[in-house]
Amino acid sequence: MGLNMNITTIILFFVYLWGLGFTATLFIKKWGNFWERNLMRMGIGLPVFVVLGTVLNLAHIPLDWRIFLVVSLAVPVYCLGRYFIKNKFNFEDDLNEISKINKIKLDKADLYLLGVFVLFAFTFYMYHTGAFSYPYLEDDDPWEHARSVRYIALEKTAYEPYTGKDLFRYIDPYPPAYDILMAVLYQTNDSVNWTLKFFNALIISLSIIVFYFFATKFMKSRKKALLATFILTVIPSYLSHFIWAHSLLPFLVCVAFYCLECINSEGSSGGGNEEMEECKKEARKWMFVSALAIAGIFLVHPEHAIKFLLFFGVYVVIKWIFERKWPLEHFYSLLIGIALSLSWWAMKIGSFFTERAGRISDLDPGLVSRDTSLVYKIVSFVQNYFKPNLGSATKAYTFDDFFVAKSGNMINNPIGWGIIITILIIISVFMVVMLAKKYYKNKSYYPVVILGWLLIAFLIVNSATFNIPGLFGFRTWLLLAIPTALICAEGFFVILKLVPDKIKVVRVVLVMVLLIGLWYTSGEQKYAVNTAMWPPGASWTSMEEVQLYLWLNSLPKNTKVMSFSGSQNNEVIGLDMDNCDWCEQNIKLREGFINKSSLDVYNFLKKEKYEYFILDSMSFRYYDFGNKTQEIIIGKFQDYFNSKDKFVVVYQNNGGVIVKVV
Repeated sequence: MGLNMNITTIILFFVYLWGLGFTATLFIKKWGNFWERNLMRMGIGLPVFVVLGTVLNLAHIPLDWRIFLVVSLAVPVYCLGRYFIKNKFNFEDDLNEISKINKIKLDKADLYLLGVFVLFAFTFYMYHTGAFSYPYLEDDDPWEHARSVRYIALEKTAYEPYTGKDLFRYIDPYPPAYDILMAVLYQTNDSVNWTLKFFNALIISLSIIVFYFFATKFMKSRKKALLATFILTVIPSYLSHFIWAHSLLPFLVCVAFYCLECINSEGSSGGGNEEMEECKKEARKWMFVSALAIAGIFLVHPEHAIKFLLFFGVYVVIKWIFERKWPLEHFYSLLIGIALSLSWWAMKIGSFFTERAGRISDLDPGLVSRDTSLVYKIVSFVQNYFKPNLGSATKAYTFDDFFVAKSGNMINNPIGWGIIITILIIISVFMVVMLAKKYYKNKSYYPVVILGWLLIAFLIVNSATFNIPGLFGFRTWLLLAIPTALICAEGFFVILKLVPDKIKVVRVVLVMVLLIGLWYTSGEQKYAVNTAMWPPGASWTSMEEVQLYLWLNSLPKNTKVMSFSGSQNNEVIGLDMDNCDWCEQNIKLREGFINKSSLDVYNFLKKEKYEYFILDSMSFRYYDFGNKTQEIIIGKFQDYFNSKDKFVVVYQNNGGVIVKVV
């Protein structure tokens, strides 16, 4: 049954995305070939899902998978119906796309895409293998997401359950898009653990395909795009299978710039006035699709939204300088996208700055308490948000951090490029600078845009190195990988052009040497990191304690289990057990359990139909009784052991005990 549910969820995932992407691009004509249209419909569907989920939540419409399915399929089903009855009712054929399905033919473009699918398959295999090489969730953030996802899936809302209480770290006022997506997917299977691991890996891997289409549109070359996609696949710093909202960002950024580039391609024509006018109409349609993609970025994470704005600024300014025409449609897309995102931020901005002011950095809480105005909170937030060393893993990087890719790396956002990429990027930057005049003459703005993106991302990554304002330097490695891959591809093809046509074999040799070198100096190390056994997080007090909780895997999923580990049951929920962690009576029991008798606990557990509970080191970490701490803990354990008519110990080790409620 579980396997069938998982397959159903996977199918529904693609149905949601394709249906929403089809709806968003319904009125756009003459758009790519069959494969590009349908794959990018799924790509565009992701930000549309993000916007839809946020809007439904704001309107207090239940975040139920059936509602998402109906909205996703409404327009495609309507159009399909019109297609089948058009002859009878003499309707206009507004489904040219469907009528062309029987004319699909493999061409050169499809062969390049086949290579991209190979890279996608490799990436997904790598991330999937690593994510499922251990039964727990890695580090700390994924456990938090598991708890939020289960709450949204069951309660069908991303609002906090109690006004003024911040029970969930990554929803309300944190933009809830990532957890809404995972919660909707979780509703059609029985494992939050599997949902997070599988779909996080799948979304990151799908970004490889989205990046290829963006690079093709941007660089006007499938060959360059394919090489850039290969480099992005093997570069160590382009994401890991770590479960957090940042996994969505590169995907959404590539979709946004793909759509913005479609404004360019659809908005220019060498034909007559009538054809030019038609192209301008198509450009305006892409303007709204771009806006949806941009809104998605702003609804996933505020910090990366700022970085996107910097990328966008470089893009439009350089485009304007090269084309001598201000790209108004692009600005309209940005403004509409921001306006759409304000559907969330306009209501949450005050609580967001209040909540984040103390969490972003070492901001003195006393500063905020002295002046509670929104303006002061924003100023305090910004002052700390741009600190050079902001972030748990931001540091002053050295050349070696870039040059040598290591098999041991950071979990949440790996760092480094590798020897070949580092050498190639230095050569490529030099060549782009030297050829800047030629690019300007040909109105080829993309190499200079890439150079601008590279500079911005590189400076943010090295904010602690140069002691300049930053935006979580270590988290920017994943965005730095995008211009790195693009400029390396551009530089390498400039090198290939220096080889005379008469000796093409040299070009083939250079390509082979590059690919092999990239794998052995970057790809191999990335694969090792992402298929290794990762630790379960800093919240655990010992591996014995981890093994204690892993015993829960022997129970049926959604067995009711209570843990007394402070104010949360992240670990229990993350291992697919049932616990109403956010229920008020549960919160009160856990907060005061140290003072409750075994009879009080028993009566509560029986009333709420809990079958097991756990006593471990985390159950007592928030209590300090001085020299009597150990004595009180031992006494508390003994109290439960002596109540054999109510409790039976079913498993124990040095990490704690699991007790069955009789």
